[in-house]
Amino acid sequence: MVGARAVELEVAGRTVRVTNPDKTYYPERGFTKLDVARYYLAVADGALRGLRDRPTTMQRFPDGVEGEFFYQKRAPKGLPDWLPTARITFPSGRFADEMCPTEPAAVVWAANLGCLTFHPWPVRRADTEHPDELRIDLDPQPGTGFADAVVVALELRTLLAEHGLRGWPKTSGGRGVHVYVPIRPDWTFTEVRRAAIAVARTLERRLPERVTAAWWKEQRGSKVFVDYNQMARDRTIASPYSLRARPRATVSTPLRWEELSDAEPEDFDLRTVPPRYAELGDLHAEMAEHAFGLESLLELADRYAADEGLGDLPYPPDHPKMPGEPARVQPSRARRH
Repeated sequence: MVGARAVELEVAGRTVRVTNPDKTYYPERGFTKLDVARYYLAVADGALRGLRDRPTTMQRFPDGVEGEFFYQKRAPKGLPDWLPTARITFPSGRFADEMCPTEPAAVVWAANLGCLTFHPWPVRRADTEHPDELRIDLDPQPGTGFADAVVVALELRTLLAEHGLRGWPKTSGGRGVHVYVPIRPDWTFTEVRRAAIAVARTLERRLPERVTAAWWKEQRGSKVFVDYNQMARDRTIASPYSLRARPRATVSTPLRWEELSDAEPEDFDLRTVPPRYAELGDLHAEMAEHAFGLESLLELADRYAADEGLGDLPYPPDHPKMPGEPARVQPSRARRH
């Protein structure tokens, strides 16, 4: 049932109006739009840390998780004057002005628009061409699950350390694991993606029965896919503390490395994350104190190319053909021609 009244929430010195607060967003749990807004109020500082100054796409569910949804890349009409934007360029060459949250109220304001999941770019508005995060997405394929992604994540932790890097893990809110490495904004999307490919290939060699770097689904098997294309331009993943459009209202939740092996993604949801956050704070907060270099991973990529002829891998279908990219044809189709 949708109520006519509105509720006003105080968020770090700003008043944010929540309309239709009784509207049901998660029917299985009975969570309403106001529950969502209050969730984001409770974790606002942590959510903002993952979004601050980043061009951000909103994944909006105006009728809740069982209704239609859409990705809003361009800043909506009625954007508050205190919420800045940044111009980003898509692979097509077109551009858009996306919102860039700079204060906690922005998170709750977006929630009032039905935004459940935030998808920030890995760049800041001051420099939208050079990522400052290497994001590694461990995506379990059919026949595998979260426990398999955890095994790969722990090996990834070792690999990163060998290259002088440190990662911060979180649940995807589903079956996957995301690991973030803060980096200096000295490299282009193409170069950071190349570093991600080197990571994917190395994990595939170390755990051949568990890991795949194959872009084509028909080649992946029951393994964990290291989605290197998450570092391609205009590819994003759910931000830390984002709600997901799953029946239980799960949250993409930062974890300690020591927690990973015993974690269950379904345990981190709209109800359980706020008290956890109140107790532990933002487990990714320390990322702001670090900015690593990619020189070692790029040297590894150079060695793969020089010693084994291993160059680029396919881009997503919405990207123009890139220099050095292999044929972007599904292998089974290529064999028929």
